[in-house]
Amino acid sequence: MAILTLPGLIDPHVHLRDPGATHKEDFYSGTAAALAGGFTCVLDMPNNTPPITDAAALAAKQRAASEKAVCDYGIHFGASADNTEIAASLAPQVTGLKMYLDQTFGPLRLDSLQSLVSHMAQYPRDVPILCHAEGRTIPAAIFVAQLFDRPVHICHVSRQDEIELIRAAKDKGVRVTCEVAPHHLFLTEEDCEKIGAGKCQVRPMLGTRADVAALRANLNVIDCFATDHAPHTLFEKESAQPPGYPGLETALALYLELARENILTLDEVIARCYENPRQIFNVPVQNETWIEVDADAEWIARGANMFTRAQWTPFEGRALRGKVTRVVLRGETVFENGRAFAQPGSGKNIRPF
Repeated sequence: MAILTLPGLIDPHVHLRDPGATHKEDFYSGTAAALAGGFTCVLDMPNNTPPITDAAALAAKQRAASEKAVCDYGIHFGASADNTEIAASLAPQVTGLKMYLDQTFGPLRLDSLQSLVSHMAQYPRDVPILCHAEGRTIPAAIFVAQLFDRPVHICHVSRQDEIELIRAAKDKGVRVTCEVAPHHLFLTEEDCEKIGAGKCQVRPMLGTRADVAALRANLNVIDCFATDHAPHTLFEKESAQPPGYPGLETALALYLELARENILTLDEVIARCYENPRQIFNVPVQNETWIEVDADAEWIARGANMFTRAQWTPFEGRALRGKVTRVVLRGETVFENGRAFAQPGSGKNIRPF
């Protein structure tokens, strides 16, 4: 048995559904899933019901997290067409401003160029701007960010032309960072038949084999790994077919698979799961915090055995290798051998207010 001791991982892109859709997930179940996956800090996206686009919605979410979370967390704020000033004023309380420039499930999509320009111009430069951008909206986001001399982070890159554009921008010295989700590194559109048509829906959609090959060939361009953990119930996925996959509990084993395939070194995996997201999103150091992983443990992904309230996974039945056996957060064992011990509300907001 080979036990790896790693820093507590950071996931900069999760959807914990609380408040507004707690039948899918809440801050307890979602952060317990995070601990089971080796994540001691998660940054939650703003597409709640209602969306996190004003002070009242942000306060409600902060309350929910403070009462339930068992790992540390940050909250991303949502950009809308008419909240430029309020977003800027609340920046000290959040970990980033999320701008939805492409298809999304909910009311947060920004269709106006003026909205993109206004937020890029006025949002404080010491707090990141993240963009859900696909295809042609990626160069738009990068260009406008450059006009206002600020960095920009592109979420869940999934296509060959996208990662090649970001590589070209970085080669020119442009201040752009990006992330990729494990499902875009390990699944293609050909897997939809096995996953199931409704369950396969995700944004961005799964790509081609060429897209996956391009992402893997350009991992040195990718700054972060991010699960885009987006749980829905199995009934919802098979009926209304909302986009999104749960991912917190399968991610690390998949990242370790990249290391076993000699695509990345273990240190490079850690950089994308800890060092780079900590730097990009200004995550404070968690003292006396680490995870222990049995690198040789083999297990089968079964949604029914997971902490996430979704109770399913697009990797259902996949043989995985590498299992989190213990998580220590600020000197306390909060997860060990499949059991979560942390009390609801023990997780800390990394942007206290």
